[in-house]
Amino acid sequence: MPNEPLTIEDIAGQDKTRLLKLSGPLTISNLFDFQNRVRTNTVERLILDFTNVPYVDSAGIGAMVGAHVTHSKDGRSLALVGVNQRVRAALGVTRVEQFFKFYDSREEAQATRT
Repeated sequence: MPNEPLTIEDIAGQDKTRLLKLSGPLTISNLFDFQNRVRTNTVERLILDFTNVPYVDSAGIGAMVGAHVTHSKDGRSLALVGVNQRVRAALGVTRVEQFFKFYDSREEAQATRT
């Protein structure tokens, strides 16, 4: 379980949007590719699709907060799609849930401009 892979599908979106579709848990053993892609993102709006992410650990939460900080300070937006209850609860317990904007679908996230 601790070494489960994380795959990331990087999809160039339209209208200054980029989508990263994650599959697998976001944990300390596999988050470096995620961090690199987020840090090098220059597109105005980044959507992270968590539909296939079963759980995150504290390092994964830290990487998510880092993504939020990076995008906020540069005036760019970050949206989370398809976050399950387990991941949402972990964000709530660590008191970082309020930093993120959650959407049920990619279409909803793409249609919302914030």
